Formats: sequence, structure tokens, C-alpha cells
Amino acid sequence: MNVGKVPESVLKRSIIKQIRTKRPEILMGAAVGEDCALIKLKDNEVFVMSTDPITGTSYNVGSLAVHVTANDIASAGAEVVGVMLSVLLPEGTEEEELKSMMKQVEETCHELNIQTIGGHTEVTRVVNQPVITVTGIGKVDKDSIVTTGGANPGDDVIVTKWIGLEGTSIIAREKEAELLKRFKPSFVEGAADFIKYLSVVPEAAVAAKHGVTAMHDVTEGGIFGALWEVAEASSVGLRIDLKSIPIRQETIEICEVFGINPYQLISSGSMLITAQRGHDLVEELSVNGIHAAVIGKVVSGNDRILINDDEKRYLEPPKSDELYKIYDV
Repeated sequence: MNVGKVPESVLKRSIIKQIRTKRPEILMGAAVGEDCALIKLKDNEVFVMSTDPITGTSYNVGSLAVHVTANDIASAGAEVVGVMLSVLLPEGTEEEELKSMMKQVEETCHELNIQTIGGHTEVTRVVNQPVITVTGIGKVDKDSIVTTGGANPGDDVIVTKWIGLEGTSIIAREKEAELLKRFKPSFVEGAADFIKYLSVVPEAAVAAKHGVTAMHDVTEGGIFGALWEVAEASSVGLRIDLKSIPIRQETIEICEVFGINPYQLISSGSMLITAQRGHDLVEELSVNGIHAAVIGKVVSGNDRILINDDEKRYLEPPKSDELYKIYDV
């Protein structure tokens, strides 16, 4: 496709036509010539909004973009209603690639009951791979909002599923040829398939009903970054048992190949939660088919301590995500 806004015919058949999931709150959604969406909420509900770009990979970027934004909104205890897409494509992109991306978006929206309500699509010389930014709109009762900064001393710290899921999946796809020299195809394909775990919407729903004090999805900067952000937002300290943090063997072995610290690897699919009765929440999550573990305690003061057997060290502020190391190899 040529530089500029995509033609109306492309917009209709490869974007608008793909949008099938509908929500009753949406009074006006995606349509040719409409620049805004209209959403109706109840009197006691508030909007929750979040936006994220996907720049670290071009694989399954449509699905990934929706999951990342939906996870942010779910972390606030909210239900995602709609998403708006800003899609920038490099010059020469084939329409089929755009249509495939939109199919990924719609499949994920259907899975999570989200409506695509608008956006912008453009071919431009300023990008060399597709860049998709998703803005999500959610709703929640104003008395049920959960924040990142709600952790209190005495709370348990819980992590759902396993850290490094998103990063492992991306590396397995981006570096497939190199990994196949070291591992069996089934191992690499299994790691790439971690993308199926990326939604934290189910655990957020369970946790919100349990009565948690804080939730934060684990994204760039990995679990170390997420722990720091919760502690900083809540003005509290932490005591975390490193060996209690759940991690898959595939993540450990793939990270070793590229000299990556898995605890600082992008980890969508894992939720960091604080709650007064953490072990009860872990049990409740397990009943709902979601693996989780208590990994430590919230404490008074500002010390954020990582414990590894007899060794203790202090958590540091988030650094650049370890994922970017694979592009330097």
C-alpha cells in the first residue's frame, strides 16, 4: 500500500468488516467518516482508560496489543468495554498483512468480549515495521476501583501464573532459528505458545471479588520492575523470597542462551497482587484453574529486600527491559 491514510475500500473490507464483537454500552463505534466513539455508562460507574504501543515484536501483534491494554484495565478491577486502534504501517505493506492483524485483534476482542470502537490506520515512511497502539476503555463501580498504590504493611504478595511468559514467547519466535540449534522443535514451539497465557483478565476478576489491596500487571521491566512500582506507588517496603517466584523451565533455559535476567524480562500474563489473605486467594485462583504463589510480604519503611537463601540484596529501580538484548546479539 502507498504512503498515507489507507483507502476507504481497504478500511471497509480489511478493518470495519472484521469487527464483529458488539457491546450494548457502545452507542457509536467504528465507522467510515466518524472520528469519535460514544459510550453510555451507569450513574455509579467510572471510566478506566489505558494506552500501550507494541514495538518489541511484529509477531501476532494484533492479539498482543489488545491483551496488554486489557490487562492494564483489568488490574484496576475494571471490565474492558472497548478499544481504539492506531495502526502505523511501513510503505509497501500488503493489504493482507493489515487484514491478518485486524483478524488477530477481533479474535482477541471476541475472546474477552471487547468491541473495537474506532481508530486510525496509516501507511508511513517513519516506521520500518507495523506499530499498533491500543487505547482501552473500561468501566468499574466507583467503590470497587483497585490501584497499584493500595498495598499495606502486613499484606501478602502474590504472583499469578509464571513470570517471563510474554518475553519467552517473543524470543522463541524472533530467535527461532538460533534456538532450534540448541533445543528440540517441541521445546521451542511450546515456549512460543506461551502467548496463550497473556491475559490476566480472568485472575483480575477473581482477585477483585476476593478483596485485594493492589493489583499490577507485570510488563516491561519484569517482576523486579513491577515489585518496585507497587512498593513506590504504595510507599511501602517489601521482603520477597526469590525462590518463591514462579517461573517456567523454558524461560530459564531460553534466557540463559541470550544472557538475559528473567526477573527483568517483559512478563504480560502475570499479575502482581497484594492482599491480606494471600494464601486463601492462591487457593481461590487454583479452583479457577489459575496457578499462583505467595512470594513475600509488604512491610513498613522503604527497604525492598530480595532474599535468596542466606543472601539478601536490595531491589533497584526498573531498568531497560531485558528483551532488547536479543536484538544486540
